[in-house]
This record gives sequence, C-alpha cells and structure tokens, in this order.
Amino acid sequence: MPSRTIVLIAWFCLALAGCAAVGVATAPKKLASASRTTAAIKADDLFWATFHSGAYERIPLALQAETGAYLANPGDHLSAAHTGWLHIWRLSERQRMATQQATITDDATLSRKYFEEAVALNPKDARYRGFLASAILSEGSIHKDEAVTRKGYFMMLDAIKAWPEFNLFTGGYVMSSQPANSERFKQAVAWQWETLDRCAGEKVDRQTAAFAKYMTLATTEGSKRVCWNSWIAPHNFEGFFLNMGDMLVKSGDWRTGQKIYADAKLSPTYGDWKFQQVLDARIRDAERNIANFNSTEPTEDARRMMNTTTFSCMACHQN
Repeated sequence: MPSRTIVLIAWFCLALAGCAAVGVATAPKKLASASRTTAAIKADDLFWATFHSGAYERIPLALQAETGAYLANPGDHLSAAHTGWLHIWRLSERQRMATQQATITDDATLSRKYFEEAVALNPKDARYRGFLASAILSEGSIHKDEAVTRKGYFMMLDAIKAWPEFNLFTGGYVMSSQPANSERFKQAVAWQWETLDRCAGEKVDRQTAAFAKYMTLATTEGSKRVCWNSWIAPHNFEGFFLNMGDMLVKSGDWRTGQKIYADAKLSPTYGDWKFQQVLDARIRDAERNIANFNSTEPTEDARRMMNTTTFSCMACHQN
C-alpha cells in the first residue's frame, strides 16, 4: 500500500509539472504595440536631451519618464530599450558617483530585463540583441557566474552574425575588461580589427593602422552607417578609436595603439569632440599605460580603460 501511495504521489507531481509546462507554453504571446503614446515620445525627448548632453545626474529623471512610458504601454520596444540603455549608462559611468553603492550593480540586471523585453518585441533589431548580450555578460562578471557569462558570450556571437559592423564593436567593448592574456580579451581585440576591415571593405594594415584613405566611404545609410558618426552617436568614430587604442595598449602593443589613437583625428567633427585632451594624453602616455590598464585598481580616468571611465558612453554619444 505505501508503494502504491508513492506511485500516485509521483504521478500527481508529474501531472502538475506537465500542467505548469502546458500552461506556460499556451499563454498568449506578448505583442508589440502598433503605436506609441504621447508620454513615450516626451520621454524620448528627455532621454536624448539627457544622453547627448552627458547629464549623468539627470538619469533618474529620464528613467522615471521612460519606465513610466513603458509600464503604461508594455508593448513599446523603444521605451523598453531606452530604459535598458539608461541603466547601462548609469552602471558604465559609475565612476562619476561621489560614493558608489553596492546596489549600482542592480543596473546590470535591470538593463538585461528591459533588453529582454525589447528583443522579444522587436527581435529583428540586432542592436537590442547585442545590448542584451552585453548586459548578460555584465551580470556574469558581477556574480562570477561562468554559466551566465557563457550564455551572454554565445548570444553575442549570434548578435554579431546579425549585424557585424555594430556588434563586433559592442562585444569587444564589453570584453575589454578581461585580463590581457585571456582568450576572450584577445578575441575582443581581433573583433575591433574586424570591425575596421568591414568598414573599410578590405583588411586594414595591422602595422600602419592607416585609415585616412577610407574616409571617403563614410555613409549614413545601410549596415555600415555605424562605422561613422551619426545623430545618435555624434562622435562614434572618435570614441571607437579611443577605445581600440586602449585595448591595444593593454595588450602591450602601445606603438600600434598610438597610431590607432591618432586615427580619431581623421573625423571631420574632431574639433567639436570634448575628449581631445584625453586622446592626446593617451598618445603621450601609451607606454606607461600598459601597466595602468592592466592594474586591477586604477585610480583615475587617465589610468583606466575607456569602458570603466566617466566617459565610457559619452566619448561616443555626447555632443
């Protein structure tokens, strides 16, 4: 009799598990909204004004607007993505904070959540997929969870296939904090070179790093538009070369790093870029920054890799 009872209990548990699986699987799919609300459009205006001006201290206000717009219309993928981007920005430039609280790491989790929503609502946008992978990689790093890190890595590979020119940089940027002798960091550097190759339409010389002859290829259309500056990222070109120079210096190749840094000056809007002095200092201090960029406790922006500075987002996005 006891054995029969155990069997019945086992079948009952299996039935419940089956019901749960069926219940979840048959739930109606969340649909993308066909239109956007007035509140969402106003939140977008605040988002861009805050982001392009580098007003880090106004992130809470912009987050309140974007999150509120999303909650009022949870099918709006753009409101979800903007909310995710604000969380990434707050986490990435946390060095701006007078005092960093442990809870700042929650922004990685919140960013991941909102980009999951954005991807589900608009899976064709490969940018969302790349940012989702970045958020998952950040969570894996924060929590020292290799399974989560691997999940983010393989998601990034899929995002790169979907839009190489955009996500090769995205993947390399988030992995630039890995140890210089690690395979992931070496791959991140290779991804930056591949980004340049795809933007140039041929293999860029690894010795001279000369990019001037490719400047006539600048475009605002198609997949290669992300190789250049745009309204969204008014100094994307300059920021890319600043970061890639940092990565080469960290790898020990400081002489090539200097050449890559100098390519940022090819931008027609270089004179308006607010981080010219940062670049000049990077070129001057390239050799000594090998040790600084490999340090686990850098003390100031001048000694930190770009992705851990107070301008990790603004080097590309600030007007």
